[in-house]
Amino acid sequence: MGMDSQLPGIGIGGEAASPGRLASKKSADGKFIGRRAKKPKSLAVITDLCTGCAGAPVCQLYCPVEECMILVPAEDAFPYGRIWVDALKCIGCKKCISRGPEETFLEGCPWDAIVMLPTSEWEEQHGILPF
Repeated sequence: MGMDSQLPGIGIGGEAASPGRLASKKSADGKFIGRRAKKPKSLAVITDLCTGCAGAPVCQLYCPVEECMILVPAEDAFPYGRIWVDALKCIGCKKCISRGPEETFLEGCPWDAIVMLPTSEWEEQHGILPF
C-alpha cells in the first residue's frame, strides 16, 4: 500500500499504531477510521461563528477522519445546526481551518469559525483525554 493512503496518528480499528508506522484503514469515501495513536498538539474548536454551512459543512469535507466533525442541532443556528468536534478523533491536521501562517487564507471553514487550541488548554477546560 502506498504512502499516499496513510496518515500518521490514526490507529487501526481502535488499536494504537506502532511508533513509526502509519495507519491505513479507510472508509468507502476515503476517510480514515479507527483510533488515533497519540494525542495531537492541538485540537479543532468550533466558535459561535459556525453556521453549519446551510446543512452542508465544508469542514466535514476537508476533515480526513470519519465522523470527527459532526453536524448537531443548535437552537441559535436553526434550521441547519452547528458543528461539534469529537476531541477523541481530531488529529490536529488543520485542514478544517481557514487561517494559515501569517494570516494566509486556506481552504477550510469559510466563516473562520474554527480555531486550533493547544491540547493542554483543551484538557484544562474539559478534562484529560485518554488518548
